[in-house]
Amino acid sequence: MNILVVTDAYPPELRSSAELMRDLAVELRKDGHKVWVITSAPKDAVAGGIALQAGISEEDGVIVIRADIPQHHNVGFIKKGISWLRMPHHFWKEVKKTCRHIDAVIVHSPPLPLAKVAKYAKKKYGAKYILNVQDIFPQNAIDLGVLKNPLLVRFFERMEQRAYKECDVIVTPSYEHKEYLAKERNVREDKVHVIHHWVDPKPFAKAKNTGKFRKQFGLEDKFIFFFGGVVGPSQGLDILIHMGKRLKKDYPNIVFLVCGDGSEKERLENIVNRSRIENVRFEKWVSKEEYRELIKEVDVGVISLVGKNTTPAVPAKLMGYMAAGIPAIGFLHEKSEARKIIEEARCGLGTLYDDEDACLDAVVSMYKSKKKLHEYGENALGYVEENLTPEKSIAKWEQVL
Repeated sequence: MNILVVTDAYPPELRSSAELMRDLAVELRKDGHKVWVITSAPKDAVAGGIALQAGISEEDGVIVIRADIPQHHNVGFIKKGISWLRMPHHFWKEVKKTCRHIDAVIVHSPPLPLAKVAKYAKKKYGAKYILNVQDIFPQNAIDLGVLKNPLLVRFFERMEQRAYKECDVIVTPSYEHKEYLAKERNVREDKVHVIHHWVDPKPFAKAKNTGKFRKQFGLEDKFIFFFGGVVGPSQGLDILIHMGKRLKKDYPNIVFLVCGDGSEKERLENIVNRSRIENVRFEKWVSKEEYRELIKEVDVGVISLVGKNTTPAVPAKLMGYMAAGIPAIGFLHEKSEARKIIEEARCGLGTLYDDEDACLDAVVSMYKSKKKLHEYGENALGYVEENLTPEKSIAKWEQVL
């Protein structure tokens, strides 16, 4: 089959969605399909720190088309919204110049407007249209208070309804997503397929714990709770600052280390610096290879999603922690299936984000149960190898295709 993957982020951009889409494209190529990826030319959060130019390249047998798109990460919602709305037109212009025929289109959402690319391909080529719904937009933006204007809310809700109606299949990362779409959006259950996030554990197994990053950050003797990824409103990393304040006197060895970037990072850094909260540290992005080495040096991986969310979510970074064989701790909202995964895999602890005391108790419990951490890590890796490898997930994608 000739398959087009539509995504706003793709490596070397350092985002979990970029890694997922690259793995999907590469594995489909290995299965004998011809695969194109249409994406943006990243201007930030790039491995090596150098933005890429727009153009076409072949990477791991996949034809990657990068379009010149206005900045849409780490900007205000108005700029992000304008960029999102322009993105499908830029993408489709490049697709028409490059692809002679397309049998199937896989669209990563959000950004939801990218669904238009699949609509155009369906009309021009008769392509099947698969919508990969990771976050329920615009409801997640409404929950976070990012999207308030009633006219804009209605505009995006209509866009969402059209996307669900026009696609042939919807793929979601959890059964919570499937249930939500059925109950809240009246989507037929037989139209929705669940394919969990996947991760390849082999590159993590090759990474070595050299202690380089502990030395670089001055954390040689610390117990590190690590968060790696986007620092935005959904993640609600204020909770780390609150817990840092409460822990610094009685547990001076505990440190929360955040490596990433996002719209909330500057605000949070200012709070930390102004209040001199030394047990909460913010550092820059690291490359994909360095990231695998870095998480081998930390003690616990953190995932966080604010309680005001009413839509399902499963942070893909959890799978990275599990593939590295480190325990996980989750401060999560009620709808997140990540707590169920942590419980089922027996790889750490998950608590409700809004119960700060429970989150604090979980942190202290993991710190005091150092002997248990190795067992959590082994359980995590075993669960990945049994359930979440790219090969297992791609077999499910093949069934959908």
